[in-house]
Amino acid sequence: MPGRPGARAPEARTTAPARRGPGRFVRTLVTLTAFAGMVAFAVVLARLTLEASPASEPLTHSNLTPGRSIENYLNQPGFVETVKQVGGNIALGVPFGILLPLLSRKTRGLLRVVLVTAATMLLVELVQGALVTGRAFDIDDVLLNTTGALLGYALVGRRLGRAVRPRTRPRWWKRRPGDSSA
Repeated sequence: MPGRPGARAPEARTTAPARRGPGRFVRTLVTLTAFAGMVAFAVVLARLTLEASPASEPLTHSNLTPGRSIENYLNQPGFVETVKQVGGNIALGVPFGILLPLLSRKTRGLLRVVLVTAATMLLVELVQGALVTGRAFDIDDVLLNTTGALLGYALVGRRLGRAVRPRTRPRWWKRRPGDSSA
């Protein structure tokens, strides 16, 4: 009622926009930390995959058939060597699944993590096979690295990405018709 003391008219109310997620400082700090983690990961990746190995040059061969190297690893008598090869390639992809959603809102999402990881690992394998002595291109390494990124994203990266960089607009199915934010 407008005649009551202390009553406000509905149009006079202003509501502050609801803050979602951490503040700008925390997001910047997390982004810088994730970037430093990606740089450290790139250094480790380069050391593991792009160092020449002239002694193993006669033993290397490229693999363009998905599953062939994995099958060879699994048929080896040495269990430890199989775990090193398969598990190591999976573990090498996990940081992508964790760090990509933290770096940018545009690299968040399952499909984007898969595409960025697969493209990066494909590039690493191409350089490794074409330019590094004693190393060969192996499509199974790309598949295993991408699987690792999926695991990292599913277990940790998805939640961290959403906590640090929450949605700024409603999903497409929750938008009202005629809403201009699309």
